[in-house]
Amino acid sequence: MRHCAVVVMAKAPVPGQAKTRLIPALGADGAAHVAAAGLDAMLAAARAAGIGPVVLAAAPHARHPALQRWARQVDTMDQPEADLGARMAAAMAHGLARADAALVTGTDAPALDATWLQQAAAALHEAPVVMVPSVDGGYVAIGTRRDACARQPALHRALFDPLPWSTPTVLTATLSRLATCGVTPVLLPAVHDIDTPDDLPWLPASWRPRPDA
Repeated sequence: MRHCAVVVMAKAPVPGQAKTRLIPALGADGAAHVAAAGLDAMLAAARAAGIGPVVLAAAPHARHPALQRWARQVDTMDQPEADLGARMAAAMAHGLARADAALVTGTDAPALDATWLQQAAAALHEAPVVMVPSVDGGYVAIGTRRDACARQPALHRALFDPLPWSTPTVLTATLSRLATCGVTPVLLPAVHDIDTPDDLPWLPASWRPRPDA
């Protein structure tokens, strides 16, 4: 599917506020560096995929000084002040208003490159939902089609109504909800995301803070 928006959800990479679970291992500046590197990589992958418009869904808002370097590169939206499900729902709605399908992702999965995004968009030819699981039991990207949501309004609620976010049961809970809607999603192979110090073995060298920084 060529016309598939990619909406990248990102928090301003401010030391002490970004990637806070990495601070014990990397310090506040190091954790913020990883957040910025992940945002660089994800926006570059989204543009390189060439599947549709690229949008930065910014928190707290796209005018934040720490986000200006990226906000100048792509279209932007402000994430609402709400739980993760509501913020993801807003991001998906924004993407679907601009394309026939949309993928919503974050900036934590180094393996999620342009090829993965192209594969995810292609999967939406055959299925109404595609997901890229994370090894820890969540997922790092989710996509759907505008026509599928129009035919089945319950689908949007199944994906984004309150779930046990940031727990190892997010994927299974989402799959259970989709099953009640009669929807079988395409699941791409699971990848690692970078959330805690235990994930640092999968941190690319290009994302690592310099020792002298």
